[in-house]
Amino acid sequence: MLVTGSDILVPARAGKYGVGAFNTNNMEITQAIIHTAEKLRSPVIVQMSEGAIKYGGQDLANIVRDIAARATVPVALHLDHGSSYASALSAIRMGFTSVMIDASHHGFDENVNETRRVVEAAHALGVSVEAEIGRLGGIEENIIVDEKDAFLTDPEEAVRFIEQTGTDYLAIAIGTSHGAYKGKGRPYIDQARIAKIGEMTSIPLVAHGSSGVPAEIVKRFRDAGGEIGEAAGIDDDDLRQACQHGIAKVNVDTDLRLASTVGIREVLHANPKEFDPRKILGLARDVMAQVIEHKMRVLGSVGKA
Repeated sequence: MLVTGSDILVPARAGKYGVGAFNTNNMEITQAIIHTAEKLRSPVIVQMSEGAIKYGGQDLANIVRDIAARATVPVALHLDHGSSYASALSAIRMGFTSVMIDASHHGFDENVNETRRVVEAAHALGVSVEAEIGRLGGIEENIIVDEKDAFLTDPEEAVRFIEQTGTDYLAIAIGTSHGAYKGKGRPYIDQARIAKIGEMTSIPLVAHGSSGVPAEIVKRFRDAGGEIGEAAGIDDDDLRQACQHGIAKVNVDTDLRLASTVGIREVLHANPKEFDPRKILGLARDVMAQVIEHKMRVLGSVGKA
């Protein structure tokens, strides 16, 4: 069933579990996400970035909405990193049930003003809103934030921001970062900061840049001829702990990109003559489903739908 983000995330925050918010760019990714959610009886959020909208447009949104509407578990269609009021409204017209306005690159007051505008419009149409305060480092699509420009979320600012905007859920900067290279070894996550913000707020909190970049997937990527540096992701235990203190939405994109490419590479590596897209993309879908299932079990959303 197609629902709003709040319908999914408010119970998650109360139940101290996380819900995976997985980015999609095509039918196979969407199927892997929603079919795995059905299998595990887990609520789920399917995200489209502005890049995905440029690539798949209304057609891709319709695919998500159709599969979601026929699902027996709650599914939200969410705009990831909406860059403007116009972008958020465009997504709402396309049938999104949740939108993000990311004005975190502005100062506090301008971030509040831009977010409040989106909240007022979205709420009038029954759509829930995510905003962000603090800045994550790393690279993801058109989002590039140098380490010198990244900063962690101040708990007191988070409280003021929520009060002044009415946002439904809030992305906070806690040490995670976008992309496949989140640091060396086990990236540091500021659990004390999460706990503090969680104590001071009641709405669902969001962790961006939360791909685990599994070592097994990276190895398979290399074994199938892929080239990748010393990729490192967020540890499962850090996500489990964060969900106990208010993190309810956990964004995952890089893991699915890697898993999809592993499936494609393995088919073509084993059989260079293969040109049936069903066999090529079918394995990619299977590998993504395995990664999604693991993440859902880590976050504790299995059986919550």
